Amino acid sequence: MAWKIWIAAGLALTCGVASGAACAHGAKQISGVAAYYSMDYRGPTASGELYDPKKFTAAHRTLPFGTRLRVTDDKSHRSVVVTVNDRGPFTKGRVIDLSMAAAKALHMTD
Repeated sequence: MAWKIWIAAGLALTCGVASGAACAHGAKQISGVAAYYSMDYRGPTASGELYDPKKFTAAHRTLPFGTRLRVTDDKSHRSVVVTVNDRGPFTKGRVIDLSMAAAKALHMTD
């Protein structure tokens, strides 16, 4: 199942050393389709940590591991903050894959 979402991405490292105003200028909005990991998925992520369906994590093709993203459903306005720890999605048209915890919080699994 795929959902259209907005992603506001600001690198956590930049925000950690810059003022609040500088972080806001570094944020970037991306609109696209999100999906989530299968309930059956097990194993390591590209960052080396084991996938944990209870953590708020995500896969993105290019953002550095550790980048924190606010993902918002543009229809319901529900949002979650996730940390990039994997690569993907590898399905055309999708911009992010979310962990099961993040997908449930966004009500994507209902």
